[in-house]
Amino acid sequence: MYNSSESLILGSLVVIYFLFLFGVSFYINKTSIKTYDDYNVAGRSVSIFPLILTFVGTAVGGATLLGFMQNGFLYGMGQQWLNLSILISGLLMLGLFLSRIRTLGEKYKMVTIADFTVLRFGEGARIPTVVSVLVANCALTGMQFAAIATVLNLTMGLNITTGILISWVLLTLKTYYGGMKSVIWQDAFHGTIQTIGIFVLFVAVILASGGLQEVSKQAALANQSEFLSILGISPSEVFVYLLTIGAYQFVRQDLWQRFWAAGSAKIARNGYWISIILTFITGFFIISTGVMGRFGLNIGEIDSSLTYYKIIGDVFSFPMVVVMIIALLATVISTADSFCMAGASSIINDIIKPRLQETPDLDSRLLKYSRLSVVLVSIFSLLLALYIPQLVSLWVTGAAMLVSSLLAPVIAGLFWKKATRLGGTVAMWVGLIVAVTWQVLGHPFGWHPIFIGLPISTLLVIFVSLATNDSSHKI
Repeated sequence: MYNSSESLILGSLVVIYFLFLFGVSFYINKTSIKTYDDYNVAGRSVSIFPLILTFVGTAVGGATLLGFMQNGFLYGMGQQWLNLSILISGLLMLGLFLSRIRTLGEKYKMVTIADFTVLRFGEGARIPTVVSVLVANCALTGMQFAAIATVLNLTMGLNITTGILISWVLLTLKTYYGGMKSVIWQDAFHGTIQTIGIFVLFVAVILASGGLQEVSKQAALANQSEFLSILGISPSEVFVYLLTIGAYQFVRQDLWQRFWAAGSAKIARNGYWISIILTFITGFFIISTGVMGRFGLNIGEIDSSLTYYKIIGDVFSFPMVVVMIIALLATVISTADSFCMAGASSIINDIIKPRLQETPDLDSRLLKYSRLSVVLVSIFSLLLALYIPQLVSLWVTGAAMLVSSLLAPVIAGLFWKKATRLGGTVAMWVGLIVAVTWQVLGHPFGWHPIFIGLPISTLLVIFVSLATNDSSHKI
């Protein structure tokens, strides 16, 4: 795709960019990270501007930019349901969940979702919560490793496996030193770059395509006008997106942690609703760019995984291609370190911390183990990336595991006083086991794991809670 001199320039810039980010993380580590809270929830003092951009930076990652654009190119505007699923759940989170989550987090100094589930359902809820969160966040972190590997493959000629290994090393080192403080401030930088880059690309593709009317004309000539309809998608696929990528938003640990990291409840609310709108607009641009690339640019038959690279190569000169590669890296990195930190917080806060004795040096020990947790999460993420390198598939798989286990118990725990410890714990374990088993068996009968795990988990939390009684709701 690029000649030898262009590949050398791109490869050198990728290396320089990573070194720059590592330097920033190392500086923040030396100057700003002194405590366990600094490392895991940024000292609970984040202001609104970096909060907005870290919300956007985490929501719009490698699967969004590369995967959504690829899906738009392959399947058309019906893939906007990927984007609409996130918007719908985001609005519900804003209206129904955020205030309750923020209040509980402030009151009990929560760091992870397991802090809530253990408080609500007892110690029996700890392990299934941790396992579910780890599986989801490791899958999503691994997804970013795979995305960066495609960049390294195209810019430096490295094979995908080697690229995944290199991205694993680089991202692990950056996150290991910087923690959540570095993640959030780098997200502010990355979020700005990616948002501007995606908007510029969208406009450039419209101009190069000759406008929306020309795109419609070309689709009609190809006898594929249905590609331009938002209804060009099967109902079952819509429900998969709504119940995985959409429902996943309610139990995203990185999202809960940012609600708690905000300097105040007002900052959390304002930052989140602004980010919801920005994320939706960004997702709309990305999918539409893929569709217009197919018909407006007449790209023809290509390896669909290269949709983004082919489009930027068609509408931009090489200097601008360099800028768009940096925008892609910003998009991927801002998501990878966020999910890695979310998974690491579960290990240190929910597995290691409860087993440590209270001593004068407890906080320094927790800080040391927090960094070790980042390494452990990155290793598991690496294995998942090597196992399922397809971006959107990996995202949907990780989300399905988390939603099947936690969605019903968490909603019941937040809003239903009759939900009991046994009801919540049983629903978590069974929902997780069923979803994982269904995935390993290869989706028997063509049913996605979410269609099995989530209904079973929901029924169990209801019926077991009605059959038992306790005072766990008094929190």
